[in-house]
Amino acid sequence: MKRVNISAPQFGYDDEDPDGFGAGMFRPGPELGASLTGISVYELPPGQAVCPYHYEYGEEEWLLVVSGRPTLRHPGGEDELAPWDLTWFAPGPEGAHEIRNDTEETVRLMMFSNINHPGATVYPDSDKIGIWTGNRDDDALVRRASSVGYYDGEPPRGADAG
Repeated sequence: MKRVNISAPQFGYDDEDPDGFGAGMFRPGPELGASLTGISVYELPPGQAVCPYHYEYGEEEWLLVVSGRPTLRHPGGEDELAPWDLTWFAPGPEGAHEIRNDTEETVRLMMFSNINHPGATVYPDSDKIGIWTGNRDDDALVRRASSVGYYDGEPPRGADAG
């Protein structure tokens, strides 16, 4: 049996994350062999957020606060959460969320979700949409305004195509 202990995980920080989004992350799923569900444990220093305000299509997420008091932004406003609070984010706009640490102490939280490819994530504040295929070469993060018509760029077909 494979197992990990999440009481003292080795958090990875991405040097490319801008200030305000500097969360440490530990994802045990690959080590354990999971492929259809995922768990992320986050360490959230003061003044940082896990990621920008967003919602998912094709994926539902759970949030469990392990320690500290993070602020949860959602379509109805903002709430401060407490240790062992549990909440769920539905797919689509009604499940929009951002988790940040407005306190002076580090927050630790765990998120659970299904893993679904392809999937899409919408970022309302910056009007972007991300398409996640499971193949980084085919993933895209674009402004929604860059949308094109269904047949845009397709070569002509049929008898008159010349």
